[in-house]
Formats: sequence, C-alpha cells, structure tokens
Amino acid sequence: MRTPLSPQLEEDGTYRPSSLALRVATQKVTDYDGQVYGNAYQGDAKVLMICTEEKAMTMANGKQFSTGNHPVEMLVPMLHLRAAGFDIEVATPTGAPARIEMWAMPREDQAVMALFTEFKNQFENPRPLTDFVATSMNDTSAYAAVYLPGGHGAMLGLPDNVDVGKILHWAHGRDLHTLSLCHGPAALLAANLPEASTSESDEGFLYDGYAMAVFPDAVDKQTPLIGYMPGHMPWKFGERLTALGVNIINKKSNGTTHIDRRLITGDGPQAANAFGRLAAESLLQQLSTS
Repeated sequence: MRTPLSPQLEEDGTYRPSSLALRVATQKVTDYDGQVYGNAYQGDAKVLMICTEEKAMTMANGKQFSTGNHPVEMLVPMLHLRAAGFDIEVATPTGAPARIEMWAMPREDQAVMALFTEFKNQFENPRPLTDFVATSMNDTSAYAAVYLPGGHGAMLGLPDNVDVGKILHWAHGRDLHTLSLCHGPAALLAANLPEASTSESDEGFLYDGYAMAVFPDAVDKQTPLIGYMPGHMPWKFGERLTALGVNIINKKSNGTTHIDRRLITGDGPQAANAFGRLAAESLLQQLSTS
C-alpha cells in the first residue's frame, strides 16, 4: 500500500522521493541573497561546469533512484558566479544532455528559474568532455575554475571518467580553483584513475591531505527511512575519499562550506548560497592578484 513514505514511481521505472521527503527536503524558494559584486570580473576566463548525463542510480536493493544534478546546488552557485562576471560552460562526458533532479526544482524562485531558462539550451546541448580534453586542456585556454555541482547523479559516470580525472589534474597544475558541493566531490575520485595523470611527477591521490565539506555518508544512510531514495546507496563516496587521505570535516548536512588551497567545497543545498558566494569571492580575489 502506498503511503506518504513511499518513493514515487516515474514513467521510466525510476523512483523519485516520497511526498513526505519532498516536503521535508526540497524548497520552492532558495535562500539566494542576490549578492552584488562591485569588483565583477571583466575578462574572458570561464568556469567549466561538469555535469552528469546519467539519471538512474541503481540502489543496493536493485531499485533505481531518479537523480541527476541537484538544481539548487547547481543554479544558486551559478547565480553568484554570473553576478561576479564569469561565463559558465556546461559540459558532460559525451555531450548528452545534463540530467537534473527536476523534482527538486525551486519553481517559485524567480532568479533560479530565469537562469534555468537562460541555460536550457546549454543543458540540453552541453560540450563533450572529450572535445575539451582534445582542444582546450592547455596552458592558453581562458578558464578560471572547474565546477562539479551536487546531486547524487555526480556519483554516476563521473568518478570513473578518465577525462574528468585529466581535467582535474590540468586544473590543479594550472592553479585553478575546483568547486564542488554535496555529492559532487564524488567526481574528484576520477583524479585517482591511473590514466588521468598528466605528469610523471604526480604521486598519490591529488587531494590527499585536503579537508572537505561533503554530504555525509551517515545522512545518506538515513534518507531511505523517509522515502527520499528507494533503497540504500550502492556505495559510499565519503568512505572512498577518506580512504584516499581526505579529511571530511562535517558529520551533518547543515550548510558547512570550506576552502582548502584551491578547492572549495560545501555539504549540500543548505550550503549552496554561501558556497556560491565563497566561490565567486575567491575567484575574484585570485584573478585580481594574478
């Protein structure tokens, strides 16, 4: 019998969160604060935003969760980056459309919805990472940062993608910022793929010893109790990052953000506004002194 705790079946056989989970864990309006950046960037350097192109996460019990990139964790930081003067280039591994958790879209937030409409064509026709690696991964391309937005979908197709790993090594080598929140840091695991290293001098995991704020594995373990997901996670990305030497600084998802060298992280949708502001201000500061 279906209850408010039952995940809701979609036409493609995946499950979106229960009605209770949607009331508790999503929002109609975000806390985007409309920050104005008086020292907005005037140059050509863009932010490369790497999105997942996969929707269905197969849970431990075999049921599939309807996921993708979380719209709040994607669009609110984008608003800050745009306000700070940065153009954003959307990319996916093969150029297939970026997947977005539409059930989490804050549809009464005018700023977010206007940006979503503006970028709709880019979301549907993103740049393939294969093309970026082949033509733009060099010392002359004008990029300020690599952005890995959140959503459980970041665990699909990105952590094992060699092109993602190569781009992370390239950005690190050029001293560019890497931005990621919630489940987005799962994609950082791609930097550990043997084929991803761009230098013979690279040893160990690129982010060994870094401190990060991420969505905690312990919270993921609890979300099936309210029907947010149709089962337990197939693997734990925080556990894998920790095994590679990462220090996860938060045990709850309560809006924590953190910056460690050129890596900026946040723990979930509650962190999206502060994360976006921190990212924008950090990029502006770096470019003003470089």
